[in-house]
Amino acid sequence: MTRKMIIDTDTASDDAVALMMAMRTPDVEVLGITIVAGNMPVAQGSINARYTVELCGKHIPVYHGADKPLQRESYRAYFFHGQDGMGDMNYPHPQTAPASQHAVEAMIEIIKANPGIILVTLGPLTNVALAVSIAPEIVANVGRCVVMGGAANTVGNITPAAEYNIWCDPEAARICFRSGLPIEMVGWELCRGGANLTDEDMRYLKEEINTPLSHFTVDCNASALVASRTWLGDPGLGLPDPVAMAIALDPTICTRKSKHYVEIECDGTFTRGMTIVDQCNVTPYDSANVAMWQPIVLRGEPHITICWEIDNDRWKQLLYQTTRSTS
Repeated sequence: MTRKMIIDTDTASDDAVALMMAMRTPDVEVLGITIVAGNMPVAQGSINARYTVELCGKHIPVYHGADKPLQRESYRAYFFHGQDGMGDMNYPHPQTAPASQHAVEAMIEIIKANPGIILVTLGPLTNVALAVSIAPEIVANVGRCVVMGGAANTVGNITPAAEYNIWCDPEAARICFRSGLPIEMVGWELCRGGANLTDEDMRYLKEEINTPLSHFTVDCNASALVASRTWLGDPGLGLPDPVAMAIALDPTICTRKSKHYVEIECDGTFTRGMTIVDQCNVTPYDSANVAMWQPIVLRGEPHITICWEIDNDRWKQLLYQTTRSTS
């Protein structure tokens, strides 16, 4: 049975690999790709997405969406992904044009027409927040909402407290996390350490698998590899969006998960964009120290699923499998 999926992305190098993984999974039909401002401006994110679609031999509409956060100034990730978002590899310009419809309108229509659809978000949540604000009824049609974003009670990657996607537009993230969407939060920490692609992993992709897609996976992340090692101190290449996509494609790759109340910090000077996860279930207590959580608690049981651990070997095997695919 074919699984329907829509992907919202600020396409830079790791987003592109995640898109490739979805498009090369035989039982997944990607109905649309919506572009949001984040790593790249919308126009460049669209170019990167459309190039990736063509590289995979697919015909999937790419829609332009919100070109800035709901309230914040834009902050690009050129320092991490290169000026073009693709490691400055100078890939050819895509031959296909973007779709004419606005991404938010397309997202609403696609979700309404496909009950049970999987929504995967790889960038700031601006488009999704606008969609659920305009048409809150779409929430009930989303079977799974896999969010690459946040840091579950751990360090951030853009500030000490916050992960980039949530930090870019915390107000949008708060709307989405409070909307009732069945969010599965895949924090950036899950791509770290043993989940990194090592030198041997990258050699295997390029020399052993040795397909255009396996080369693309490594090459477009050239800038990200340097940043991963120098900026974040990781041993190899961290790929947060592909890890999230791996869980979207095969939920069993997440080996430990649980549901919690989660709030997004929008006002803190040092904690903007922090994802506060009630891991120890302290917020339901009727005491002054957690009184600010009562509006969230009174809405019902926790519905945000936090992915705490993954099977690193299986995530990499899924990546390898999709780069081998030729049909």
